[in-house]
Amino acid sequence: MWVIYALGSALFAGIMSILAKIGIKNVDSNLATALRTIVVAIFSWLMVFIVGSQSAIVNIDIKSVVFLIMSGLATGGSWLCYFRALQIGDVNRVVPVDKSSTVLTMLMSIFLFGEGFTFPKVVAMILIGVGTYLMIERKETGASNGKGYKWLVYASLAALLSSLTAVFSKAGITGVESNLGTAIRTMVVLVMAWLIVFFQRKQHEIRNIDRRSWVFIGLSGLATGLSWVCFYRALQEGPASVVVPIDKLSILITIAFSYFILREKLKKKAIFGLVSIVIGTLSLLVG
Repeated sequence: MWVIYALGSALFAGIMSILAKIGIKNVDSNLATALRTIVVAIFSWLMVFIVGSQSAIVNIDIKSVVFLIMSGLATGGSWLCYFRALQIGDVNRVVPVDKSSTVLTMLMSIFLFGEGFTFPKVVAMILIGVGTYLMIERKETGASNGKGYKWLVYASLAALLSSLTAVFSKAGITGVESNLGTAIRTMVVLVMAWLIVFFQRKQHEIRNIDRRSWVFIGLSGLATGLSWVCFYRALQEGPASVVVPIDKLSILITIAFSYFILREKLKKKAIFGLVSIVIGTLSLLVG
């Protein structure tokens, strides 16, 4: 059952990236992140009350609380870096770099949670690593637009923090109802995002956000909420070294949308990289 949740997470995460890319086009990335986190928080707590797990909050032990908070902080940092990269770089370049967190997460899961090395996992890590490398294209117009490789720095930081998010979440969500765990860590992300907005004094820009951006920010928040609910349920029931790579299949959806909606095309090398990532991920399902 956790495989279905992991695939659901990938579906909604892929949709979220495109909605966010459109929604933050004319909005400061940190402000957009803070606004969409409000939607995620509302959705997360709504799910808690629907399943009736709100009363279990008093039974969560200190260790789980600490790891959930650390997971939330890592998520907040990852989001801020990811959406900044998404704002200044092409989707089909930013997403592969962000997805490179897969190999690091797999290694962490194997050593920290004792999930063990298997032949399919080794093959998957090699294919995913090679595929990610092939998909990281040079941006020919980088020097001319003044942004250079800043998107790569932000995307790389997002990948590192994303790996820590998965590891902390796996440790913190053990013994905690998945929807409740998701809601708690979302509140950490919400506070962190808004502290940064107020520190940068970007809150006054809310009045300048147009209706179209509001719609896409709201929809991306909803997609994120659905992705999180599926992801942390899968993470609770399945091995992190398999759940995370499956979740990263969202790259297929993201790149498909970026091609048809944003008209961002892949080079042949990047296409081979994408195929390698997909084959590597699917090899985990037969292992």
